[in-house]
Amino acid sequence: MQFEGQLAQAHCQHPFAVLGPQFNGTNTFVQYWQPGAQAVEVVDAASAESLGSLAPANSDGLFNGVIEGLSSSSAYQLKVTTDEGESLVTDSYQFQAEAYHAVHFIDHEPQNLYRQAGAQRITLERDGFHAEAIRFAVFAPNASAVSVIGDFNSWDGRYHPMQKTDMGYWVLVVPGLTEGTRYKYQVKDANGHQLPHKADPLGFYAEQYPSHASLIYDHERYEWQDAKWLEKAAKQNKYQTPMSVYEVHLGSWKRPGNPEQRYLSYRELAEELVAYVTEMGYTHIELLPVSEFPFDGSWGYQPVGLFAPTSRFGSPDDFKFFVDTCHQNDIGVIIDWVPAHFPEDGHGLARFDGSHVYEYADPRRGWHPDWNSCIYDFGKDTVRQFLVANALYWLEHFHVDGLRVDAVASMLYLDYSREDGEWIPNVHGGNENLEAISLLKWMNEEVYRHFPHAMTIAEESTSFPKVSRPVFDGGLGFGFKWNMGWMHDSLHYISKDPAYRTYHHSEMTFSMVYAFDENFVLPISHDEVVHGKGSLIGKMPGDEWQQAANHRCYAAFMYGHPGKKLNFMGNEIGQSSEWNHDASVDWRLLDFEKHQGIQRLYRDLNHLYKALPALHQIDHEPAGFDWIDLHNHEQSVFSFVRHSLNGTQQVYVISNMTPTPRENFRLGVQQPGEYQLVLNTDDSVYWGSGAATPQQCEAEPVPWNHQPYSINVNLPPLATLFIVFNKE
Repeated sequence: MQFEGQLAQAHCQHPFAVLGPQFNGTNTFVQYWQPGAQAVEVVDAASAESLGSLAPANSDGLFNGVIEGLSSSSAYQLKVTTDEGESLVTDSYQFQAEAYHAVHFIDHEPQNLYRQAGAQRITLERDGFHAEAIRFAVFAPNASAVSVIGDFNSWDGRYHPMQKTDMGYWVLVVPGLTEGTRYKYQVKDANGHQLPHKADPLGFYAEQYPSHASLIYDHERYEWQDAKWLEKAAKQNKYQTPMSVYEVHLGSWKRPGNPEQRYLSYRELAEELVAYVTEMGYTHIELLPVSEFPFDGSWGYQPVGLFAPTSRFGSPDDFKFFVDTCHQNDIGVIIDWVPAHFPEDGHGLARFDGSHVYEYADPRRGWHPDWNSCIYDFGKDTVRQFLVANALYWLEHFHVDGLRVDAVASMLYLDYSREDGEWIPNVHGGNENLEAISLLKWMNEEVYRHFPHAMTIAEESTSFPKVSRPVFDGGLGFGFKWNMGWMHDSLHYISKDPAYRTYHHSEMTFSMVYAFDENFVLPISHDEVVHGKGSLIGKMPGDEWQQAANHRCYAAFMYGHPGKKLNFMGNEIGQSSEWNHDASVDWRLLDFEKHQGIQRLYRDLNHLYKALPALHQIDHEPAGFDWIDLHNHEQSVFSFVRHSLNGTQQVYVISNMTPTPRENFRLGVQQPGEYQLVLNTDDSVYWGSGAATPQQCEAEPVPWNHQPYSINVNLPPLATLFIVFNKE
């Protein structure tokens, strides 16, 4: 028979047509396949009574026979004898309806994908029979055969051929598998050629090198303790609350051992990192990608298992514990999400069934020249659902508070990093990737529809309009956008010798021309301290003291400037070396007063930023900001005022970007009354010069800087001051 050869060669597309029970009145024909089996007896699954034996149909392991009294509402098991002895097996091929249930309504809502596909734990119920099972479903529309393989069948594709459905999914129920069981898919392309064993694209847990196997995981087991956080987050206005983000690469924040030999686990990070972030006053932790990735050197930006938190640091439950602990300590969690590209590792998504299932087929659209990786086909319904489902998955199952979307510009433009002739225009002849734009809009709409307390943040480096405006207003729908322009301009300015800053003054003021076009986050991210760019403090000119002073002055200017804040780990201690993903932050520097002072400044900035409404309540509207003097290029002094929402508080920010102290510096102010100095980055506790600076002063009716009043202050060298006025 033809199907016998197909089974023996692991090339059977429709095993339900030939295996399992075929009902015909009171007599049921049962056919069972197990290579190496010597004898097979059928028993009632509920009563364990023998129902008869199956006879060998060939010498390869095919058995069949007529079994009386077996109905579609009952279940049977098989006593199988092999060289290794006798075992009791629950036949997968009697559960056709349960297997097909995986694709019921799978395309109706994005969430259905991770709720129905992959390896789902289900309960089988028949007359008097109750058993736990795993339902497998994998999308491989152009494969000629797919088998699920794993520890349970010696990784032999002949044992568990899957059934192909009309939707392109392959399905099968395998009873008796337990959590932690390793598995993959054996896939053959349209011509019958076997591909590298594939990890589950919907796998919830993944093993590390060399197997890269998927592991069965139950999402329902973990018991969350963050209800208070979620209730609080649901009531907050994200745009009017403080957001100071500590960006972290989990593999190099701290490396125990001598030499540094291992990673901290998620549970160790839940203790040490959360305690540190709490003390430092940050409101959020942003994690470089935690979706499973094979290559350490990609930092997670070459993900393969989008639905699995990397097992480098522990299990999915351990990652949930980390997020849970953050929430219980009033810290939000943002993860980097990478829908822009994926690597072509053999066990991953690339040419998944021998064809371009997930990526564009044409390399002018499907291959990324910057990262030598594949680009998702943003126009395919199945790929669009895959990506949107993944965004929702992290919010639903891991309670993360936000997704920072990497490399958005590379998605928006068809000619991104391509020369003429290397890209294909859209249907209108333009360079916009209309399919990617549509996908991003849909993703944002779904995120805010299902998780209104969450946020999406775009890393978008061009002037694409309305990135952080609602879709109904013609925008992409993101909640926030990284302000890459501010970052580039301000870092270019601060790296100049103070003697030349007078000629670059506009680089620090230009950001206010567009500051309210988007809901901005000010990022000093990992990208600015790697690939030869040096550390943040290393960008600063001058001797050791001036470098530290410039660093402190710039940090406070950033905290005063409109926009939410993000700083990469190590910036807050003035790490002198460039970031190395294989080494820890250089915590030994805290043995020195200079680095202690920088760390203390960042801690004080975070706590002040949260305590002073004027610094965070009106970040995204012109009403929250006024220049006092933006034209003082001769002295390289910048001064502006921030306003609170109710108008009762003002914070004046004055930055002296030269090493020249300026005594009796007159500054225009808007209100009469007393003004309080609350931060001076030159204070000796920050390793500053400690130059005398009055803590309080009274406004005088002397018009200055186009303001009706003014105060006299002493501006220390290379320093930023925060001066607060409260109407009360």
